[in-house]
Amino acid sequence: MLGSERGVVEEWLSEFKSLPETHIPSYAGSLHLKKSLVSALYRVIQDPNNELLEPVCHQLFELYRSSENRLRRFTLQFLPELVWVYLRITASRDRQSNGCIEALLLGIYNLEIVDKDGNSKLLSFTIPSLSKPSIYHEPSSLGSMALMEGALCQHDLIRVVYSGLHPQRETFTAQNRFEVLCFLMLCYNSAVIYMPVSSYQSVCRMSSRLCICGFPRQQQKLWREPCNRVLLDPEFMVQMLAAVYHSIYNGEWEMGREALEDILYRAQLELYAQPLLLGNAMKNSLPGSPPDESRGRKVLQVEVTPTISRISISAITTASIRRHRWKREEADGMSGGEDSFNINDPDEGFSSGASNSSQPSGTKMSGGVGQRGGSLNSSSSLKKAITARFFSSNQNNPTITTSLSLHFGCGRVHTCVLQISHCWK
Repeated sequence: MLGSERGVVEEWLSEFKSLPETHIPSYAGSLHLKKSLVSALYRVIQDPNNELLEPVCHQLFELYRSSENRLRRFTLQFLPELVWVYLRITASRDRQSNGCIEALLLGIYNLEIVDKDGNSKLLSFTIPSLSKPSIYHEPSSLGSMALMEGALCQHDLIRVVYSGLHPQRETFTAQNRFEVLCFLMLCYNSAVIYMPVSSYQSVCRMSSRLCICGFPRQQQKLWREPCNRVLLDPEFMVQMLAAVYHSIYNGEWEMGREALEDILYRAQLELYAQPLLLGNAMKNSLPGSPPDESRGRKVLQVEVTPTISRISISAITTASIRRHRWKREEADGMSGGEDSFNINDPDEGFSSGASNSSQPSGTKMSGGVGQRGGSLNSSSSLKKAITARFFSSNQNNPTITTSLSLHFGCGRVHTCVLQISHCWK
């Protein structure tokens, strides 16, 4: 560690201790601008034998205990690096140099599982009801909801708990280690949009190294520091994938994709179903080229559908469509009279196929039969009506071909083609 970096860290340690309460908001606003301090703190955390590690961990915990959210996020950005160092030292069975990092992780965990009053809290989200308006929709734009509105109002809003009650932990054990780490990564992912680029790089490095250390794949990497294999939990790998996915679309395309491949490599070796399913879905959904960074944080963009006014008061049902069709047919029958014999209803939804063809005589005849009421009495009466209609027409046409559209009560359309040939002596 360079002397300049050591001086920056020591100044930061003494600065916060002498800071009055009234100056904390302004201090929190300027803390994330100190890039040299962030890089120096990473150097301290990465070296377990550094004498500044213990006061730095204590200072990070004091920041996290404050009520200022920006100070809490400043500590949270180092969580991936802290987790990596803790698991690496745990795998090497050197517990003596791991005490301050372990205490910091447990302190953050115990603060997050309770609310401001010290009661255990549930992490949950609410499924909204379509019967109530939101920024995404208005019930009126969905048409008539008379059939479903009552049922939706009975259920009202549905609350889904995605992280239940967690007990207080005083020390890490083999049984509770990944329960605590999974919850900490869940807290990190809930605030990942506020993290700087350095934190995205850290979470990608952590994911890659935890998955390949001690395996042959490590020999293919530039990072070849000797390290024992680290046991991983599938739930913890899912949380790693969530952080890596956000990093891919927010400036860390290459490192994020490499971390994704390494996580899939480890999941295949361990035969973990959940990381394999999520990781392959992420891999197959990635674009062929890096996203345009000028568009900003692409993953979190939400397009709100504009609301529209209600078009119709009454609901559109099968019965209303049938009534509308009958009115159209009756209107066409009134205007056409006896000579109107063609039925082509555009509201029917089917192509009636009514077309006329003629022979060399050059005379065209068109005809159709429409039934009001939904059904035909008999086929013989239909044939008589057609024959009478054709013989009353121009008798110079030796062959007449016509297509008829027949409407039945069930709403279907049947088209039949009749060809009547008559030879005149």
